[in-house]
Amino acid sequence: MDASEHLHIVVMGVSGSGKTSLAKLLSEKLGWPYAEADEFHPAENIAKMTAGHPLTDEDRWPWLRKMRDWMTAHTSDGSGSIVTCSALKHSYRDLLREADGRVVFIHVKAPSNVIEERLDHREGHFMPSSLLPSQFATLEELGDDEDGFNIDNNTTPADLADRSLVALGLTNGGEGTSR
Repeated sequence: MDASEHLHIVVMGVSGSGKTSLAKLLSEKLGWPYAEADEFHPAENIAKMTAGHPLTDEDRWPWLRKMRDWMTAHTSDGSGSIVTCSALKHSYRDLLREADGRVVFIHVKAPSNVIEERLDHREGHFMPSSLLPSQFATLEELGDDEDGFNIDNNTTPADLADRSLVALGLTNGGEGTSR
């Protein structure tokens, strides 16, 4: 990968899979700006999820466009970016790929029982574990036509970050290395 290429990393997966921990570490290691998808939700979406109702595609499109635009803004300022987003459907990822630059997806995976336990013990988050089955039902795996890879969350966050950087062909500072 050319080091001058604007790269946007979308750390994706169901709620509780470990997206935020991985994204924050990648941001620290690369020195790139980071945003949490939840920051882009309108109040109506948060209220809907808090009440235990899954979002519809119509609820998600404006939210996804805001993330796409945030990534594009970081292309124009000369940096890469990192964002967390469930990005459960191929069509959602298609919209995110409309950002200027290269958009790569890291799908963080863990067994549903492990994720459910995390959600049950997580404090200060609006996403109830009761919505987890709907997320798994909606999830479409990365396709062969998508730029990205799966990573099993079966180790420490630091190891996940290191493994992700190797898979991305990146070293500290965002310089490219051979793949």
